[in-house]
Amino acid sequence: MNQADKGNPVSEFRFKQFSVTQDNCGMKVSTDGVLLGAWANPKQAKNSLDIGTGTGLLSLMLAQRFQHLSLTAIEYDPAAYACATRNVRVSPFAAQIQLRQGDITQWHTCTRFEHIVCNPPYFTSGQTARDAKRATARHAHTLTHEALLHVLAARLTPSGCADLILPVTEGERLIADATQYGLHLHRQVYVHPTPSKPASRLLFTLSPTTHPLISDTLVLRDDHNHFTPAFAALTRDFYLKLP
Repeated sequence: MNQADKGNPVSEFRFKQFSVTQDNCGMKVSTDGVLLGAWANPKQAKNSLDIGTGTGLLSLMLAQRFQHLSLTAIEYDPAAYACATRNVRVSPFAAQIQLRQGDITQWHTCTRFEHIVCNPPYFTSGQTARDAKRATARHAHTLTHEALLHVLAARLTPSGCADLILPVTEGERLIADATQYGLHLHRQVYVHPTPSKPASRLLFTLSPTTHPLISDTLVLRDDHNHFTPAFAALTRDFYLKLP
């Protein structure tokens, strides 16, 4: 569910309180990213880590939603890091977001985070994209799901939580593997493109603490291709097309 997948790459994506320039960034603004940024819930967390920030979209959305939140956004690809830096600098939320360029698996820090958000590379097999930047963003070669789980377990505070989105099959597999790292499923939402189509994405929350599971579904568009009231309510603070 990405604009570029539909053959319509856009160099700048405007939201209600900020804009995202995405030239030279492998992963463009997508429905996946907007869903995660609108659904993620740091609650009362004071700090959050955005792994693989790309354009900076998730950090910008969380900064808009949670004014008390201090965000650290890390990006592996230098071109994407430059893009995110530019987007954060010209936004109203620059003071909340600290950017770092590097490999999250090689980042040596004693800091633990009360919240982590990640729209991870999700293809674990199959043909990679021809564009090197896009391949890095979409395929789990530079950040395997095993490595991601290790990072989540090492970087979360004991009561912290991590919000992620993946295709359903990859998401269910990662959730199953998470128990080996002491991470437990708190929330999950199966996302359906339309009422008649099967779920294509899975939003989910992992945490070192156990908690009764909250499970739900979300349909993006109705049979007339209009946004559903639930999706509109979730994303209204961001999309210009939603008053």
